[in-house]
Amino acid sequence: MVIMAPHRSLRLLLATGTVAASLLTTALAAGSPARAVAADGAAGADEGDGKTVLTVAVSQSVDSLSPFLAQRLVSTSLHRLAYEYLTNYDAKDARTVPGLATAWKPSPDKLTWTYTIRDDSTWSDGKPATAEDAAWTFTKMMTDENAATANGSFTANFEKVTAPDVRTLVIKLKKPQATMTALDVPIVPKHVWEKVGDFSKFNNDKQFPIVGNGPFVITDYKVDQYVRLEPNKTFWRGAPAFDELVLRYYKDGDAAVAALRKGEVSFVPNLTPAQAASLKSAGNIKVNDAPGRRFFALATNPGARSKDGKKFGSGHPALLDPAVRRALFHAVDRRTIVDKVFQGHAVEGEGYIPPRFGTYFWKPEGAQKIDYSPAKAGQLLDKAGYRKNGSGKRVGKDGRPLDFRILCHATDPNDKAVGKYLQEWWGELGIGLKVDCLDNVSDPWLKGDYDLAFDGWSVNPDPDFVLSIHTCGALPATPKDTGATDNFICDKRYDELYAAQAVEYDPAARAGLVKRLQSRLYDTGYMNVMAYPNAVEAYRTDHIASITTMPAAGGNIYGQDGYWSWWSAKPAAEADGGGDSGSPARLWLVLGPAALVLLAAGVFAAVRRRSTADDRE
Repeated sequence: MVIMAPHRSLRLLLATGTVAASLLTTALAAGSPARAVAADGAAGADEGDGKTVLTVAVSQSVDSLSPFLAQRLVSTSLHRLAYEYLTNYDAKDARTVPGLATAWKPSPDKLTWTYTIRDDSTWSDGKPATAEDAAWTFTKMMTDENAATANGSFTANFEKVTAPDVRTLVIKLKKPQATMTALDVPIVPKHVWEKVGDFSKFNNDKQFPIVGNGPFVITDYKVDQYVRLEPNKTFWRGAPAFDELVLRYYKDGDAAVAALRKGEVSFVPNLTPAQAASLKSAGNIKVNDAPGRRFFALATNPGARSKDGKKFGSGHPALLDPAVRRALFHAVDRRTIVDKVFQGHAVEGEGYIPPRFGTYFWKPEGAQKIDYSPAKAGQLLDKAGYRKNGSGKRVGKDGRPLDFRILCHATDPNDKAVGKYLQEWWGELGIGLKVDCLDNVSDPWLKGDYDLAFDGWSVNPDPDFVLSIHTCGALPATPKDTGATDNFICDKRYDELYAAQAVEYDPAARAGLVKRLQSRLYDTGYMNVMAYPNAVEAYRTDHIASITTMPAAGGNIYGQDGYWSWWSAKPAAEADGGGDSGSPARLWLVLGPAALVLLAAGVFAAVRRRSTADDRE
């Protein structure tokens, strides 16, 4: 949900060769860890062909490498690395800064926006990036519903997009639009993408390297194993310092932490409190604990439906009753979730936008607030006609018991832990709860085959996108389509407020509308934000000498609003301090017993999509 979508892990590819055996012999004789070896078995340790590799452990599966389809955090983060957007967010304070566009100017009536496209951006295949690429990208989203799957909310109000010349992009609007300096849309190369037929089925994962103009180039991908990227040597801000960036998938978080300890990976995000505590005293490892940009929520199925009016799925009808939803949320102890599950590495949930974004942060006050009160929950259920039978089970007037299912990400320990608490709290009310922990929650979610689900999104500095996914316009066209909806919410009053904030240029007035939007979403009872988790992550200081956080003061590293972290990362000097100081630093991979066995056999593992907390952008 960022839907909740599935995870994937990047694993090691096994490569055979006699070089590996000799490498093992040398390493054992010297009593030193073995160097990284390329996938073809060639050693990468010597001067001139040594390679610095930054390996990031991820637990989320890539939903698509197509910027027109991708919604999960891992996927959208990859696209920020591979493609430029018109504008970017400054790493220091998230203000708007140039991206592919160096300047922008609205007409007096704010209905025409003119962008100046930089002249020093080239596609990784050598062709220049121009205004025509941007115009084609936006026009394709305007004219092909499938191309608008991921980011269609940004172009829904566009009337026409043109490129009068290679350095000028002109966007004409139907009405004013407040997001014109925050269009979070990857610009793609027209000469590559105009050859694509069905945008609903093209995942951009068959031909490598993938042509882009961001700081990195995607060079290889294996489902639920890894994504490889190399520096874009012609990137206008300058090429990244590491020779390769690898996202390696780990289904199990403890396995990722173990790999970090061994030096097999350089960085691990989404640490549990126990994992973070265990790493604080570990050598050459730094734990970063920063206020997060995500929320952790319960989503209820409001009755899955599509734009053509057809209903589908198997959501429990009792959840269509506002009294039932409110009763469930009165029986959720947010304080316990923060203290016991997140162990203080989170803030108690209130509104939809995390407190990190102070301009838009809202929280319920007074009688509007659904506080923790099992007594109120029971009273609401009694009054609504859901009384306990002789065996203590709540049943409706139709005699159907209140037994619910909740979608849980199998790789997310927070889902599992909160699920147990919900079973206890709701059980005391006479409500049954089955916690369905699945590797792939996307399929039942998209089919509407759920009652409740653990939900979570990363919020951008401009909140338009995470607000848009609850509009009627985000529903799938038909039950067979996907759409951009989070969980099928469609509320007329919410849509009116969303439309009003989208055209409001005055910052204070728009912020007020965004807060009213959150208030309305809260009152519908379809979303219950339980916590704002911190970004708890760790990296090896003997791999990474320095890296940029966002915001600069106490910010996060993984899943930033931009490409700053991996683009800025600098390799650490070799542990032994040897080698030519003028040559690039090289990373050591510390081998565990299992890897040594593989090496002895002449085999070496070379670096080869939430279903977790990261599911959606």
